[in-house]
Amino acid sequence: MTGPQETRTTWTRERVLDAMRGRLTVSCQAYPGEPLRDPRTTAQMARAVVAGGAAAVRAQGLDDVAAVVAAVDVPVVGLWKDGDGGVFITPTLRHARAVADAGAHVVALDGTRRPRPDGLTLAETVARLRETTDALVMADCGSLHDALAAQDAGVDLLGTTLAGYTGERPKTPGPDLELVDEVVAACSLPVVVEGRVHTPAQAAEAMARGAFSVCVGTAITHPTTLTSWFVDAFPTPG
Repeated sequence: MTGPQETRTTWTRERVLDAMRGRLTVSCQAYPGEPLRDPRTTAQMARAVVAGGAAAVRAQGLDDVAAVVAAVDVPVVGLWKDGDGGVFITPTLRHARAVADAGAHVVALDGTRRPRPDGLTLAETVARLRETTDALVMADCGSLHDALAAQDAGVDLLGTTLAGYTGERPKTPGPDLELVDEVVAACSLPVVVEGRVHTPAQAAEAMARGAFSVCVGTAITHPTTLTSWFVDAFPTPG
């Protein structure tokens, strides 16, 4: 009899990219202290979005990454947020290796040109990470210059995740489509549009501008924020 693990997809680099190409990635995350901040809940959320058609799942934290990898048979983009400012998305080589060891098929890390806490450059981090894992590397960038530097550093995917959060570009209400245009035009690597994608129309526009994949989080998987959008639309009582 074939066990469940034997029937799961073997996620080679080519299969990961083929699965994500032209399709939706959903970020399943909750902030510390929130009711949904539990790996079991994250795994259930991941199952739910895959049932709805998500081609990949992005998860934060080692326990959540491991739980999601065990729960779904789609590529998992993993990261580890550590710290509350500056470089905090998978900020060091140690963090990146731990995310890969948790089973992530893609390790997402800070892809900006800012100094990293362990003193390594992004290129050094990528090179040393590849010594111990076959996981792909996604650089979360904040500008075109970040994306170009990350491409030179040897990553596999470029994300617009940090646009508006590093001081190089203004924070746009929706996705930074101007940055999408710039990165798609200047870089040869796949571009994942992520950050403030709040509507299906915005996701479709990002794809039309050349995105490889679009990652949506808050607008799908964060009920606290979604509820606040509706509450804020109500007139003030009294």
